[in-house]
Amino acid sequence: MKRVLHFPLLLGVLAFSTSPSADEVRVAVATNFIDVMGQLAQGFEQQTGHKVVLSSGATGKLYAQISNGAPFDVFFSADEERPELLEREGKAVTGSRFTYALGKLVLWSPAPDYIDEDLRVLKEQQFRFLSIANPGAAPYGRAAQEVLEHLGLWQGLQSKMVRGENIGQTYQYVHSRNAQLGFVAKAQIYRQGEFADGSWWQVPDELYAPIVQQAVLLKDTEAARALLDYVRSPAASELIESFGYGVESSSVLARQTHRGV
Repeated sequence: MKRVLHFPLLLGVLAFSTSPSADEVRVAVATNFIDVMGQLAQGFEQQTGHKVVLSSGATGKLYAQISNGAPFDVFFSADEERPELLEREGKAVTGSRFTYALGKLVLWSPAPDYIDEDLRVLKEQQFRFLSIANPGAAPYGRAAQEVLEHLGLWQGLQSKMVRGENIGQTYQYVHSRNAQLGFVAKAQIYRQGEFADGSWWQVPDELYAPIVQQAVLLKDTEAARALLDYVRSPAASELIESFGYGVESSSVLARQTHRGV
């Protein structure tokens, strides 16, 4: 069974063991991908017998934890910047980095007919609060800022924004209706070709820089390598795509970097 632990608890658990089990993979995963990673981890465990311990959070915070010595084996980031930095800093296995998903941004409200293609609700500020992820720590928040800047709305909406620490908290603000709408990851409201109830606007790709989500090997273990291979399998790519992510470009890059892992 997959075990999901928050980082502080994970440190407490591992502090009592001087040599972690070789068949256990400790994974830091960006919040937007935690649901998919949970399913992938379950399939991986069933197939290989290895165990997966997941810890999720904002990409920026996970990067800071890894930089400060957090005992993770694999990092699934929501961007390409942090895995590349870890490689440069000698804290990740060189050549192991690959793209596992291309993130998509959606403006969503649980209220039907609230968001239309003309975005009148945004332009006329017909809401109390708009939720976005913290642009300084979460790539989806940075993308949301780019979209609002492109629309000329960033400065004018400052007083109505609530910033989630990560995209999971951002979604919760909207889902609980503490915010009337928000920029969330498509994967949070999309399954098998269907959006969740409510209204939404799928942001055109040209309005924000591509959200290239990369994984990197932090500790060179057999189980960690096996997990990365599993995530690059056709079955895993199909699952990832079913959550609304792009995968075509990642498959190309995965083949290019496979020899390095």
